[in-house]
Amino acid sequence: MRNDSGAGDFGQPDSRQDRRGGGHDHGLDRRAVVRALAGGVAGLAALAGRAHAQDAVLEQLIQQSQGRNFGQGFDSASRTILMPKSSLPTLDPSTAQTTEQVIPRYEEIVGKGGWPSVPAVERLRLGNRHAAVPVLRDRLAVSGDIDPAAAGAGDIYDSYVEAAVRRFQARHGLTVDGVVRQQTLKALNVPAQVRLAQLRINVVRLRTLSSNLGPKLVVANIPAAQIEAIDNGVVVSRHVTVAGKPDRASPDLQSRIVEVNFNPYWTVPVSIVRKDLIPKMQEEPDYLAKNHIRIFDGRGTELQPQQINWFSNEAVNYRFKQDPGDFNSLGSIRINFPSKDGVYMHDTPSKGLFGEDFRFHSSGCMRVQNVRELVNWLLADTPGWSRPEIDAVIKSGERKDARLAAPVPLYWVYVTAWATPDGVVQFRDDIYSRDGLAASTASTRG
Repeated sequence: MRNDSGAGDFGQPDSRQDRRGGGHDHGLDRRAVVRALAGGVAGLAALAGRAHAQDAVLEQLIQQSQGRNFGQGFDSASRTILMPKSSLPTLDPSTAQTTEQVIPRYEEIVGKGGWPSVPAVERLRLGNRHAAVPVLRDRLAVSGDIDPAAAGAGDIYDSYVEAAVRRFQARHGLTVDGVVRQQTLKALNVPAQVRLAQLRINVVRLRTLSSNLGPKLVVANIPAAQIEAIDNGVVVSRHVTVAGKPDRASPDLQSRIVEVNFNPYWTVPVSIVRKDLIPKMQEEPDYLAKNHIRIFDGRGTELQPQQINWFSNEAVNYRFKQDPGDFNSLGSIRINFPSKDGVYMHDTPSKGLFGEDFRFHSSGCMRVQNVRELVNWLLADTPGWSRPEIDAVIKSGERKDARLAAPVPLYWVYVTAWATPDGVVQFRDDIYSRDGLAASTASTRG
């Protein structure tokens, strides 16, 4: 076991301080670099020329620093923080085993009293001075997000702390910006014993999920609000999703993707007619017209909105169909698979939701960011559906369906804690309160 009780190995801080090599007149100190940056492109070029002969690492640093805050770039480049690897899938034949292997690490953390609780702050970011920063350093050191030997000290939120916060955010599915706000603070203060319990609970789940997966599959982890396209054990694309609200949960399922609809109609489910559409029409009588939704009776005859009593449940007896277009709730793409719950994956015109940390707004289906990339991968072996052909159909607005040459296995799973083979441990909020740990990790919107 690593003696840092953390979630990965760490590089050591750069001990060169202000210079590298023999005497001072052969090195490039920080002041020289800052002066060169102040001198613009010419200053950088001159310094890079010296660096090429004397310090290739510093030359690379100079190139990386262009267009961003130099001090932050300099300090961040001086050590390596092990971030979650985008190529490693959540669900893999080894996931149950690698998750089980990190449990002793968390048992040790809990046995030593857990990690400290970070005091409430509105916001902490690079350069801030605050009494909460030393506690934050200790908290990050215990969980292995910062090397205790390089963590520094004091109440300044320096770039060591910022890099550790970024790593912590990446491991918890939060926006990776290095700033401590409400959601990051909340995740930091989930007790260690709760995280240990999550690992134990999820090992049991993973044992039932991670065998006989096949070489090509799509996995949607509901609590992570994320989809992975996996080919031979490697994630070829990862997609942020919007999943079901806690009161309209996305279901666990195992199925096979069989078809892609381009420029689809949307037939409004009865549950949405009852819960959403009827109240909307009571408030906005022109809601259907504004959203290009038409009404049909059982014989296929189109009705007008004023023919229906919206202050009753009469509307549930009719079929509501939204025309294709940019306004369509499914966007330009729907991905179909057999499901007893009638759910599917689709595009959306509401792209702004993908940027939120809390992405549970749907009625059970999954909205997929960059869905076209996923579809290109799904249809790669299907004749007549090359990337240019897909782009052309979407641009045309024409309703078309593509049947996959070979169905692709699909898994919607509920995993709130797991570890990848490199030892990085990830956690997500127990959004549907299925871990049996009360509200300890349940997210709140905001």
